[in-house]
Order: sequence, then structure tokens, then C-alpha cells
Amino acid sequence: MSDPTGAEENAYKTVLARIFFAKYVVGPTTVDFSRAELESAVKDLGLVVANLGDILYAARSRNGMPAAIVLAQPPGMEWVIEGAGKSKYRFRLTRFAQILPRSDLAVIAIPDATPEIIREYRLDDEQALLAVIRYNRFIDIFLGLTTYSLQNHLRTSVAAIGQIEIDELYVGIDSGGRRCMIPVQAKGGKDRITTVQTRQDLAWCDERWRGTPSRAVAAQFMADERVALLELALQDDEVRVVEERHYKLVPAPQV
Repeated sequence: MSDPTGAEENAYKTVLARIFFAKYVVGPTTVDFSRAELESAVKDLGLVVANLGDILYAARSRNGMPAAIVLAQPPGMEWVIEGAGKSKYRFRLTRFAQILPRSDLAVIAIPDATPEIIREYRLDDEQALLAVIRYNRFIDIFLGLTTYSLQNHLRTSVAAIGQIEIDELYVGIDSGGRRCMIPVQAKGGKDRITTVQTRQDLAWCDERWRGTPSRAVAAQFMADERVALLELALQDDEVRVVEERHYKLVPAPQV
């Protein structure tokens, strides 16, 4: 996704507030809308948006919901935007919209196996984070499995959700030969781990690989080149943190 300017982010929030309050009434926990309504709101406000998906992504992962929508949240609940089918979307109340890594965890030192040329040219974004994770076998270390990367930036769809993108998909195998699918979401810069992406990643794995268990992992670049890894799961229809560890790559003699 592109990184919008402050003016663009404000415009995105104006679009979402217009759509939300055109249908919102106190009581229901969902507000449905369509891509056509999104396009119409952009046009009515005289805006030019190259990628409508940026509007949804910014609200989910970067700058949150408009203040007016936040004020419509009951205590302890947050509005999120989910896919609700092909070209359909839904504001839904949930307990958690984003998950922030803890600040009190010890850091685990890992010998840096990143090729020197990758370290020299990598950027502070999700592609760089995915590369660091892959070269240093972070998913293996974190989950205690042998894992293999199948595909990154997998664009696909889920019947009840619509189009989705999985940052990277791994398959893992344990010492007893049992397999699992591992969708990974990676966040760098200002972007944050979202429960919406976890839900849709797990939904796709369940739909595509029915009968094979799945374990969702989220990765976040942090200060001092630390990498936070979190295993996430659905429990009581909410995304919960199963395990969280923080790693830092260092030269081998420092381990």
C-alpha cells in the first residue's frame, strides 16, 4: 500500500465518516457498505484517490478511524472495517482493532544471517521485514517448527470476505510429521498489526486448506532494530495473543 500524506489521510477519514454516518444508528454492531458507495463518497467530496483500498488500509493499520466514529464506540469496543464479500465491506464493533507489541519483554539475541547486500539495501517496510524473517529462520525459531515459505504477497479471496492479501504464507512441519499453514503479516514504519488481517488470513487458510491447522504470526519492526513476533489465534470470536517474543539480530560473536 502507498504511504499517504497527512492531507490524504484526513481526506480518507472524511470519506469514511461520510459513509458511516449515512447509515449508522445506535444499537447495531455492524454497518455495511459497498465499493460503489465508497466511490460515490470520494466523488461527492471532490477527491481524487488512485487506490480506494488505501482508504481502508489507512484506517485499519496506520492512522485509525475518524474521531467522530471513535466517539460512536461503546466503552471497551472499537470499530473496524472488514471485508463482507465481493466489493462489500462492513464496519464492525470488536474489542481489539490493533495489537501493539509489549514494551516490557526481554530481547533474545540471534546471530544475523542476513546477506550483507540485503542489509545494505533493505528499507524499513514490510518487504524488508519479510526478507529478514526469511533469511534468519525467525518463524522456525519462534514456533519451534521447520517451515518453508510458499508465497509472499499472495492475493486471493475468501467467499464471505472478498479479496485479501497475505503478506507471506509458510507451511510448517513438527517433529511428528504434523503440518500446519502459517500466514504471516508484517508491519514496519507507522503501520500496526491488525486483528482484521489475522481474521481474514485464518479464514482463507481454513477455506483453502480445510482439515490442516493454521497458526497466524504477526511481525513488527520496533526501535533499535528489534523484531517482535506474535502468534495470534481466534478465541471466543476475538483475536488473542498466544505467544510474544522479541528478537534482535547481532553479529555472531555478540551472542
